[in-house]
Amino acid sequence: MILLSFDTEEFDVPKEHGVNFTLDEGMEVSIAGTTRILDVLDRTGVKATFFCTGNFVRKAPHIMQRIIESGHEIAGHGVDHWSPKTSDVSEVKRIIKEELGIDVKGYRQPRMFPVSDEEIASNGYIYNSSLNPAFIPGRYMHLATPRKPFLKAGVLQIPASVTPIVRFPLFWLALHNLPENVYHLLVKRVLKGSDCFVTYFHPWEFFDLKQNPQFRMPFIIRNNSGKEMCRRLENLIEMLKAGGESFCTYTEYSIKKIEELKKEQL
Repeated sequence: MILLSFDTEEFDVPKEHGVNFTLDEGMEVSIAGTTRILDVLDRTGVKATFFCTGNFVRKAPHIMQRIIESGHEIAGHGVDHWSPKTSDVSEVKRIIKEELGIDVKGYRQPRMFPVSDEEIASNGYIYNSSLNPAFIPGRYMHLATPRKPFLKAGVLQIPASVTPIVRFPLFWLALHNLPENVYHLLVKRVLKGSDCFVTYFHPWEFFDLKQNPQFRMPFIIRNNSGKEMCRRLENLIEMLKAGGESFCTYTEYSIKKIEELKKEQL
């Protein structure tokens, strides 16, 4: 099963590189990128999960409506991506309910940083996808954490996929920078030992970053961005479909997986 997701947030990466960047400027980039993502998903006919910040929900109602009408899932991703707060777990759920009338079932913390398990459970989420079980200096140090989905306090934890043994992360940066055939081979390797492949991308990756040097993006981020990233995503989806893999939303997977894990515990 393929769990494809997009962290649908305002573009704030330039701030990490000393660029003064406003919320409205960030939204302009992310709206353009999300539009391209939705076009790819329409062409390929697959469903995905969009982890949305409260800022994005409020400032891009037309995009949110298109996500809903296309049959994709909406989940929580904090409120302001640049300034996460403990209250975001409950606040983003309230915002999405208020703006869209949807009771979201899943959450992902901005930048895949740790989030309180108690907050997740007490706010009625059934899954949490805030774990990248890899070692990336300066970002993640999770070599001892599970690589596959597991239950914790009644909530399904859905880690991003990494390769066995060396735990090479197969998230967005990998598809930007690895040769496509190598990335596809590693994805197939993960699927041989797991019932799912979990990956995530961001709208701003699908914006033409190379044409905007004022953003000061590192090469590994701007490499193969924009239309080239659209092509790579579409190729990945078609490769997986050709191999007989199915796509589903995180909630659809979680409902079945939680039941399965609970039976194993009996």
